Amino acid sequence: MCGFVIVVHSGMSQAHSPASAPSLTKTPPRETDPELLSVKQLLRSLDRMAKSTRTYGATNAVAVKFFTQFYQELGKHLETYQTLGFLVQRSELFYKDQCVYATEEALGENLAFKLYSDGIRELTFLDGTTEEDVRAFLDSLWGVTDGSDADDDIVTRIWAKNLTTIIVVTAEEIVKSSVESELFKLHEQGYFGQARTSLSDVMAREKTQGGSGSPRQATIGLVGYEVSDEDMQSLAAEIEAESATDHTLQVLEMVKAILASETSPVLLTKAIGIFDGAVDVLLRAGNWTTLIEVSALLREIEALSPALTAAHKEQIKGLLADSVKPDRLRFLEGPLNRSGDAPVDGLADYLGQFSFEAIPALCGLLGNLQHSEHRTIVTMAMAALAREHPEPLLRALTDKRPHVVKAVLAILVKLNEPRFADAIEKLIRYPDASVRREILRALAQLRPNGSGAKLVTFVADEDELIRLNALKLLTSGQYTCGFDVWEPLLQADPFAARPPAERRAIFQAIRASVGDGAVPFWRGLLADWGWTGRQKKEDVALLAIDALGRLATPAAQEALQYGQRKGNAIVRQACTTALTAPPPRSRAV
Repeated sequence: MCGFVIVVHSGMSQAHSPASAPSLTKTPPRETDPELLSVKQLLRSLDRMAKSTRTYGATNAVAVKFFTQFYQELGKHLETYQTLGFLVQRSELFYKDQCVYATEEALGENLAFKLYSDGIRELTFLDGTTEEDVRAFLDSLWGVTDGSDADDDIVTRIWAKNLTTIIVVTAEEIVKSSVESELFKLHEQGYFGQARTSLSDVMAREKTQGGSGSPRQATIGLVGYEVSDEDMQSLAAEIEAESATDHTLQVLEMVKAILASETSPVLLTKAIGIFDGAVDVLLRAGNWTTLIEVSALLREIEALSPALTAAHKEQIKGLLADSVKPDRLRFLEGPLNRSGDAPVDGLADYLGQFSFEAIPALCGLLGNLQHSEHRTIVTMAMAALAREHPEPLLRALTDKRPHVVKAVLAILVKLNEPRFADAIEKLIRYPDASVRREILRALAQLRPNGSGAKLVTFVADEDELIRLNALKLLTSGQYTCGFDVWEPLLQADPFAARPPAERRAIFQAIRASVGDGAVPFWRGLLADWGWTGRQKKEDVALLAIDALGRLATPAAQEALQYGQRKGNAIVRQACTTALTAPPPRSRAV
């Protein structure tokens, strides 16, 4: 402004001489001054509002939101400070000698330059500015939609609006009000000062302007600032916070704003199409939380954008269906297998969006995962999907990977449907012993009584724990079967090779599951004596006597009496003891 300042109060202008003019510098406002902070915020809101209005139109939802925000902030400021006045220079706005707006702060076209180029040197908002005045000012700033006033400058448009609470002072008014014509005098200081003849002169000038801790402006037009350690720490904290921001979510918010404001069918189609590739990228990156955000946004689009056509709605429906297609589950292996500490937040929610048709793919994924925590999450998802449609799980029982079969068995046991036992029984000879243990446990849960034929098969298992658990179930008396099922296990060599405790458990299991059907076999053991293998035969006969005594049926009593007559001395003595013992109900079984 060449050393001339206009200050406006209540719509009136006054001229001040250069001597009284404040020094305008691009010194940033102090962070502790609430008035300057309010002004800076207002200018940001004004700039954002102007950009959205001229980009999307004044009726767009985003533009309306920004306008409402600016108008509310303006009302609060004027209610507190009564006026809001700016001095306009070529690319900056000044408020109380402080630069509050510069080129680097502009979101689009520089607001200060636009005002300056149309001759405005001061802009003032007065207390009582109405919403209509603000809208009229905005129309004057950027021109009306139909372009009828496109050839007019901003000043002409504002005068045409006859605004009373928004006042502008033009360069022409300043010239006319300058009686002394100070504007046309040659200044020998500042910008129009004589050029320095040497670098040493410039350095000497700088030293004379020294002073620590405060910003200073050299004659060459550069501004320097000394930054304290506290300021550096604050800047570092801000940079760290910004670096930690999830930029993907920021992009999604931008896309959401576009979808909410866009009206072009072609552009809407392109914007919605972005999500197809985004899902694959997020899956490969293991960003499960953002995947949930994407799914939620796809479901919100229809309510968010009134401009959607039927074709757009079908496009969104197809994207939602594609995002949970089973073939996409293969992308999960990479990020989950990279580390046992891979983030799993949101993974369960993402898997919960699939239908039961994804169970085979989830089984495949489960088989390829390397970490137990990840397997647990997938297993839980499979259990939830199988509640209504468990059939795909039954097919997974044939998987050759033990941890997959064990996970499926755990789910089937939890569903607790007896019909699953038929499919599980087919696995009794599964190669892995840990799986066979789970099979036995599942059969006991799903079929707690009835035929014990399949359980007898486990009595011949090579794993001792499986044999003992199977015998425990068969001894409970809840299962029955024919003696012919036991006969292969009672062959002389295999049976005699078993430990004594196990042989006794087998006889007690036969007693509980077969009953009198086993009496003929035991009766024959009582008279089977001779010099060959005498000790083994006596041991087996004593076990048979114990089983007959516990059975205590008439057939068992008759067999013991037969042993009294036909057995050797040891067998006869044992049969006599069994016959004279108290009834089995009074003894421990």
